[in-house]
Parts: sequence; structure tokens; C-alpha cells
Amino acid sequence: MTFNSGVLITSFALSSVLAAGSIAIYYRSNAIIYQSERDKATDALQSANAMIDDMQVRQREVAALDAKYTRDLADAQATIDQLHDDVATGKRRLQLNVKRYRAKATGTSCVDDAASPRSDDTLERNYFTLRRRIEVAGKQIAGLQQYINEQCLK
Repeated sequence: MTFNSGVLITSFALSSVLAAGSIAIYYRSNAIIYQSERDKATDALQSANAMIDDMQVRQREVAALDAKYTRDLADAQATIDQLHDDVATGKRRLQLNVKRYRAKATGTSCVDDAASPRSDDTLERNYFTLRRRIEVAGKQIAGLQQYINEQCLK
């Protein structure tokens, strides 16, 4: 029986070593898989954080750009309003180069107006409306061009 017990002990030890080795290999392969998944998740998180940081920087730049052009537009409109008030109170005069063409009458002669041409209220109102619109359009175009150059073409 000694022979059988030695063989039994040896085979038990050998099977224990094989079982422990296969368990170690199993857990090692699981650890490698989990480590790979963790690295992928870490890379994805870092990429998402970098994207969020970039978006926040762009949002701050766009907000600064918007504030700049909004301030410029408000200043331009204040200047136009001041000019309008000055013209309305008589502090300044609105002088336009206007040529009036009249249809020639066939049999009668016409007499030129003796008074100097004076702009009427409708003309002044239209003039200032156009100035405001031109100023708004100019600021909008400049802001969009700067936005495209700084944000879209980046």
C-alpha cells in the first residue's frame, strides 16, 4: 500500500498544482481583460474631458465676442441717437446732397424754388433709420466673420 499511497500523494500534489495553475491562468487572463477595459474607459473619459474643456473655452470666446460686438453696436446706436437728437434740436444740421428733378412742362416755364432745400421730417426719419440698419448689418457681418475665422475654421 505504500506504493499506492505515494502515487496517490504525488498525483494529488500534481493535480493540486495543475488546478492552482489553471486557476491562476484564469484569473490572470481576467485581470488582463479588465485592465484593457479600464484603459479604454480611462482613454474615453480623458477624451470626453478634453472635449468638454474645449467646448467651454469656445463658449467663453463666443460670449466675449458677442459682448464685444453688442457693446460696439450699442455705442454706434448711441452715436446715431445723439446725432438724431442734435439734428432735432437744431444743434447740428443734416446736410444731404439731393438733386431734385422735375418733369418739364410743355408750354409753361417753371420757376426755381427760391428757398434753399430743407430736409423734411420724413427724409430725416428715413435717413436715421437707414443709418441704424446699416450700422446693425455692418456689426452683424463683422461679428459673423470673426466668429467664422476664430471658431469654425479653428
